[in-house]
Amino acid sequence: MLVKTYGSAVYGVNALTITIEVNISAGTKYYMVGLPDNAVKESLQRVASAINVSGFRMPKQKIVVNLAPADIKKEGSSYDLPIAIGILAASGQIPADELEDYFIMGELSLDGSIQPIKGALPIAIQAQQESFKGFILPKQNVREAAIVNDLVAYGVENLAQVIAFFNKSETLEQVKINTKEEFLKNINNYEHDFADVKGQENIKRALEIAAAGGHNVILIGPPGAGKTMLAKRLPTILPPLNLYEALETTKIHSVAGKLSAADALMTIRPYRSPHHTISDVALVGGGMNPQPGEISLAHNGVLFLDELPEFKRTVLEVMRQPLEDRKVAIARARFSVEYPASFMLVASMNPCPCGFYNHPEKDCVCAPGVVQKYLSKISGPLLDRIDLHVEVTPVNFTELASTAETERSNLIRERVIKAREIQDKRFADKEELHCNAQMSPKMVRKVCQVSEAGTILLKTAMEKLGLSARAYDRILKVARTIADLAGSENVELEHLAESINYRSLDRDGWAG
Repeated sequence: MLVKTYGSAVYGVNALTITIEVNISAGTKYYMVGLPDNAVKESLQRVASAINVSGFRMPKQKIVVNLAPADIKKEGSSYDLPIAIGILAASGQIPADELEDYFIMGELSLDGSIQPIKGALPIAIQAQQESFKGFILPKQNVREAAIVNDLVAYGVENLAQVIAFFNKSETLEQVKINTKEEFLKNINNYEHDFADVKGQENIKRALEIAAAGGHNVILIGPPGAGKTMLAKRLPTILPPLNLYEALETTKIHSVAGKLSAADALMTIRPYRSPHHTISDVALVGGGMNPQPGEISLAHNGVLFLDELPEFKRTVLEVMRQPLEDRKVAIARARFSVEYPASFMLVASMNPCPCGFYNHPEKDCVCAPGVVQKYLSKISGPLLDRIDLHVEVTPVNFTELASTAETERSNLIRERVIKAREIQDKRFADKEELHCNAQMSPKMVRKVCQVSEAGTILLKTAMEKLGLSARAYDRILKVARTIADLAGSENVELEHLAESINYRSLDRDGWAG
């Protein structure tokens, strides 16, 4: 008897429907076809044990399982459950009449219990688009799938429950989630707050500008100055995720298997902080079975690279293209996948190996030329993609011991949201543009026009401070954001003057 069950394979952040065909006939062998990988091929032992433990029998006949379309590689253990149900239906142990209404996915343990899968959300979206009635999946993943409207999601703990459901001897409980309510429940519910940071008002101002314009930023300062503490709090002043961004972010984390059973929807902006020993593949994504990397997990959020010069140069260089394109394409011989990677880069570094170059109190003990060599570990093209260079100085004791209340994140966020609303109106006719940082040189000339006095100030700054040519566009973009924060229609002299201050690393002789 031939029976079909339905599952899905995830490629990138999208899913593709897979038909699991099971045919049982005279003979004794077991065949698995349709480009299965080792994890799929090994399902026979798991399926046989789970069926027997659940009180049913594994047929001692010729079983052929085909995973269609047959020219696409099938990976992972999530096909165990649809294969087991297909075998039971093909051997007449359960009725096959309702199988075509459901997507079924899950990994089986030898005792019949069902383990979680990756990519439940994109699979659920695919099931809904294909007009399937419901999705039967592990209980640990059911909240992810339940946020998809017009799709019935059933969370199951073991194979016996699924068998009883198709035998009509037991009903499964549908998990319902109000997407809007789930979205609003934890929005902006951050653990950290800018109110925790004593002093550093100029750095807070720089991060507010970065958040308002979506600018990448690098913090340069001695150890213990508060660079990491400040970076951790940047997501708290970014505008809240909208529902589309929340779904997009959740999809990526679902594919990577990073969502906990309690999470249905990611409602706060991600913050990723990989260690400097990270490999190229772990940062941008890829591997034998391509998975999203840290830059995609930081999509719609912040990627923090602490001690930037300590990262391998190759790792930093592979990030250059995604920083421009806001997506990363991973190509393999048979297929290619694309992951979104629109993130804010926040980097931090010591000014030299000992950490005390330009320190107001301590002397730098680095040999001549060492500081320049240390800074040259970061290539010009990467630095070119960072708009704000901010020097962080240590907080003095008076500020540290002060009990005065400092500004909370929610107040800063309100100003950032207002500035972003101005940019939304400005770029309303440009679908790919959302904030000032994404402007092309042509757009910069159009949007960031300065007065004659402003042009003279820029010319003087570039000559006296020895600013590089690549700093010119960056200064104008940041000045435009400062003007937006001030609610000014034009880029004024004071906006340009403040923006020029944020180009430390472009100055001739900064490193001696």
